[in-house]
Amino acid sequence: MTENRILKFVHIDVFAQHPLEGNPLAVFTDANGLNDKEMQTIAREMRLSETTFVVPREKNIEKLKGIRTRIFTVNEELPFAGHPTLGTAWVLRGTSKEIILDLNVGSVPIVFSERNGNYFGEMTQPEPKWGMTHDPSKVARSLGVEESDLDSGLPIETVSTGNAFAVVPFRSLDTLRNIRPNTSEMENYLKTSDAKFFYIVSRETENSEARLHARMIFGGAEDPATGSAAGPAAAWMLRHALVKPEELNWIEQGLEISRPSQIFVRVGGNSERPTQVRVGGFCFGAIEGKLTLPR
Repeated sequence: MTENRILKFVHIDVFAQHPLEGNPLAVFTDANGLNDKEMQTIAREMRLSETTFVVPREKNIEKLKGIRTRIFTVNEELPFAGHPTLGTAWVLRGTSKEIILDLNVGSVPIVFSERNGNYFGEMTQPEPKWGMTHDPSKVARSLGVEESDLDSGLPIETVSTGNAFAVVPFRSLDTLRNIRPNTSEMENYLKTSDAKFFYIVSRETENSEARLHARMIFGGAEDPATGSAAGPAAAWMLRHALVKPEELNWIEQGLEISRPSQIFVRVGGNSERPTQVRVGGFCFGAIEGKLTLPR
């Protein structure tokens, strides 16, 4: 009889202020022997926004390049995503103060420190790349809102620190919270642009200590916390003098879907050249499990 494969995984909540909040993630800690199709099928089975697969290598290679990690949604593999990066490093951290993950986008370091009795992780994302400035009337139409609902004092720009997001500023929190975009209209517009997703934000926030309120709606679903969008948003904020260099701020997200998330951000450089984009937060362990597969 052929022996089954036992794959261990950890289910955690990322960018969470408390357990059972934030963005859930499944981390398979030893994916050696799995092929691409199997990883994709397992991610589809987990039904989370992302599932990560750690592929252990020899220690000298990991020391040089980082721990090989692959990120899958239910439909595709991603070169980079924020909450899977932070969450995977949190699971692997042990007693280490720094973990480097070798992602498809390259090496991403995550540094840990102890705050308020819990581990706080902060990743340094790839350097920001700036894309097009969008026509507000076309963006408003694609989102099903009036152009006057958008913040005319700030531009809609594509920024990428691994994934390209169009940062769309709204004038009021109330409008942002009640938006109900037509998914097909939104996706049709994005296909004509250089952005893969919208990250819709407001300077009005529910928590007075937060710098932005954010939502990320895609494919008829909504993401509780989007670390790969928070990085571009942070660079965008510095570029337009909404924050100061190296100032630690946080973005609130996920409130509309009862998964409140707290994403910490800070950026170096200056308004002309934002650099050293860092995104961080807390994680909470929730579930440990095993998946049994035939060989």
